[in-house]
Amino acid sequence: MFARVVEVVLPRRLGTGFRWFIASSWASNLGDGLALAAGPLLVASLTDDAFPVALAALAAWLPPLLFGLSAGVLSDRVDRRLVVVTVDLVRAVVLVALAAVVLTGHATIPLVLAALFLLATAEVFADNTAGTLLPVLVARDDLAVGNARVQTGFITVNQLAGPPLGAALFTVGAATPFAAQAGLCALAAVFVGRLRLPAPDAPRTPTTPWHDVLEGIRWTAHHAAVRVLVVTIFVFNITFGAAFSILVLYATQRLGLGAVGYGLVTTTSAVGGIVGVLAYGWITRHVSLGNLMRIGLVVETLTHLALALITSPYAALPVFLVFGAHAFVWGTTSITVRQRAVPHALQGRVGAVNTVGTYAGLALGSGIGGVLAQHHGVTAPFWFAFAGSTVFVVLVWHALRHVAHADEAPSVAAIPRKQQSPSSETAS
Repeated sequence: MFARVVEVVLPRRLGTGFRWFIASSWASNLGDGLALAAGPLLVASLTDDAFPVALAALAAWLPPLLFGLSAGVLSDRVDRRLVVVTVDLVRAVVLVALAAVVLTGHATIPLVLAALFLLATAEVFADNTAGTLLPVLVARDDLAVGNARVQTGFITVNQLAGPPLGAALFTVGAATPFAAQAGLCALAAVFVGRLRLPAPDAPRTPTTPWHDVLEGIRWTAHHAAVRVLVVTIFVFNITFGAAFSILVLYATQRLGLGAVGYGLVTTTSAVGGIVGVLAYGWITRHVSLGNLMRIGLVVETLTHLALALITSPYAALPVFLVFGAHAFVWGTTSITVRQRAVPHALQGRVGAVNTVGTYAGLALGSGIGGVLAQHHGVTAPFWFAFAGSTVFVVLVWHALRHVAHADEAPSVAAIPRKQQSPSSETAS
């Protein structure tokens, strides 16, 4: 029975390397999930001032904007496995030091914020480089199922299991969740260290980092499908960021929910993600990836409209459930299309361009949402998100044909020669 479950979750055809990769990804995601709760709890335990608490959030989203492109250059220049192993071990060392400081009672706000910033910076390099490993571990036709398994781990252990476990460990001892995360980071490094990656096709021509950054940006700008994806995620994260940045206020003021109810909203979205996990194989067998992009944009647009109109939590929770499923399906599909299209040598830099677009949209959107909510009420950001999404969907609808074409036409440069597969199955 257990072997059958393992075969369904981690198909043997994807190889032993894929299983080591997933083990590393899930261990790392569990550690990050612990930190989602433990980090803010630690800051809040040291001060009642809201400003340092806000700075803790800033420490999480600022590093991708500052170091995203640098991470892309590094992952395309050096041994990618070595990058992930090194960064995970550095994270473990920082976490051990943080746990020791907390345990001895010497933790201060500046020290904790500095540690959180270092950890978030290291995570940028680890995540960007890890995102380049899957295309060399599995065949092109298996990228959808591979990314689905990565996202499954993110939803289950990072969003569902990690935060409550991190909060529970924090009640046992403030240093406990950070020590546990250190162990998980070290374990993730060991798993990645077991990978055996194919040698590069040819030695790289010496170039400057700035040249490498520009090469990644130029490639993205000139490839129709990937360009559309990056622009879409940037714009839709502006609208999403505007609406969901004030979600806690929407839940408490508009829906009349307390802290527990707000937690139920986020949990419902995560459960929706699991629904997306279970349905993804069937969906990708019946709907093309290009059409999934179109459907997803419509679903997100209608989500903003529904939440702008709804006043009852009983009506809102099904919307969050559907949105959670959509977020999983759209995110997995977007990653798969990009990985299929991008040549192996550019995976890190093009992924970094996408990351910068993602976080730039979130940062801009959260600022817009805060201003709108302050002056026009908590539903104003959702009306803005609906209007902005509607306009963009109309403008981008025809351009999404490039995504469908990219899915149909494989990029030979993106497929490892020794690992190509005739299988037509995209998910299981």
